[in-house]
Amino acid sequence: MRRRREKFSHLFPSAKKDADLPDRNAKQALFWFFLLFLLLYFKYKPYHSGSHLIHGTLEYFFTLYQFAINQTIGIVHEAGHGICYLLPCPTFLTVLNGTLFQWLFPLGVAYYYKKRGNRMAYLVGLFIFGISLDYSAWYMSTALQSAIVPAAKSFLGVDGLHDFHYIFKTLGVLDDATLISGVTKGLSVLVMIGSIVGMFLETYVDSGKKRRIV
Repeated sequence: MRRRREKFSHLFPSAKKDADLPDRNAKQALFWFFLLFLLLYFKYKPYHSGSHLIHGTLEYFFTLYQFAINQTIGIVHEAGHGICYLLPCPTFLTVLNGTLFQWLFPLGVAYYYKKRGNRMAYLVGLFIFGISLDYSAWYMSTALQSAIVPAAKSFLGVDGLHDFHYIFKTLGVLDDATLISGVTKGLSVLVMIGSIVGMFLETYVDSGKKRRIV
């Protein structure tokens, strides 16, 4: 009986936390996937690519990634507004809450996995936060165009307030929208690149050290 338990002991690891962590092959797959994603992300500028002919298999698959990200960020953003539709929030908080949710959701995912000791999942959460920041930077850059987002460009398909036109105008910084957008864009790039560097270190440097120590 004891031999039988030892034979199948790898199926029931004593350290459940360690069993949940990705192995080196999984880490390598995640690193190369997100590195490729980052390169394509900068090339195709997903938030304002518009309708166009798709050339090649690579762009086709990235277009699917774009769609998934657009929908996810849009849903989370609108959920932030929706909370304030249900609660007696002041108008400023109602408008701001969409962006807050959009930022806090990936940060919450990152924090959750950091507490569980899963560094790769933590870095993926940070990477997605960088994407969310970049979308916000683009949205900020359009603040001077109009106070209203027309239905054709709205995620919900109806006319609505332009979040950052309202926020910046209320704070008295509407004329600085381009500068604020540029700073936010720079931060988003730093977060995404920093996450990729962290994935590389976790996959090819830290993992190797752990193996040599063991």
